[in-house]
Amino acid sequence: MNKTDRLLAIVLELQGRKVVRAEDLAALFETSVRTIYRDIQALSEAGVPITGTTGAGYSLMEGYFLPPIRFTIEEAVTLLIGTEFIEQRFDDDYRNRANMARRKIEVTLSDSVRSEASRIRKSLRLLAPGKQAAESNERENLDKIRRALLDGRKISFHYSKRIADSTGGRHSERTAAPYGLVLVEGSWMLVARCDLRQDIRHFRLSRMAELIELDERFELPPHFDLREYTPLDDRHLRVCLRFDHDIADKVKESNYHYIEDAKEHQDGLDVVLRVRLQDEVLQWVLGWGAGVIVLEPESFRNRIREEAQKMLKRY
Repeated sequence: MNKTDRLLAIVLELQGRKVVRAEDLAALFETSVRTIYRDIQALSEAGVPITGTTGAGYSLMEGYFLPPIRFTIEEAVTLLIGTEFIEQRFDDDYRNRANMARRKIEVTLSDSVRSEASRIRKSLRLLAPGKQAAESNERENLDKIRRALLDGRKISFHYSKRIADSTGGRHSERTAAPYGLVLVEGSWMLVARCDLRQDIRHFRLSRMAELIELDERFELPPHFDLREYTPLDDRHLRVCLRFDHDIADKVKESNYHYIEDAKEHQDGLDVVLRVRLQDEVLQWVLGWGAGVIVLEPESFRNRIREEAQKMLKRY
């Protein structure tokens, strides 16, 4: 935090609390007590009426306040939920900034709005996916990629694909120019131009390892806009399934991203998936056990039959 931001933050802290010790301010802003002393002096010289009591701390003279930012209760709740989301899903740098932003927002609220916003927030809860190890790796990669994006430098990393390619390989070394980051269904994805494929590719951050920022620079194509970017849809394989009535609701609630259409009738729930490869949905279909049957294609019916026979042999 630079000095200007810190001075404003100190005034906001004093405005939100009656008395604040220099030691507490130093701990909050991760600086020394001596620096806080100099900051208080700078604020006083700028005309901010700060009073100090030995052993007690600093306070603002009664009646002094910064021009208020007036938020409605709904606006305050929206902003506070936003900071909470960033604290959960971004890297440490942004998590700390979101925490500081939340504190600044809270101290600018009137007592009535702050109280009501707190009451509403207690009735809402954001739950991050429970995947601790993958999440830790994802956040570390997120921080490195974000810095490479700002620096305009390429990155290199080891990538593990979920499904093997046509040669049977799942692991590869990649060098890429990072174009942007996208949060998809709770997981971070990198949109980048891959040197190996000489085209734009998508990489899941949790599957990236040994990621480093390179010295080689790149320039983002002038025509590329992440907000308008739509990846080429190459899911040409159509898979039709029929689920039993007793699990139809569970299938609908799964919100499986490969589902293209679903219709319920007297024989059950018919679901259409559109995928690139059969292996992408094999485990998901098997997970429903005897409650689902593959209608088409015949090749996928045979694949399910083969897996079922392998399972039977194991038991």
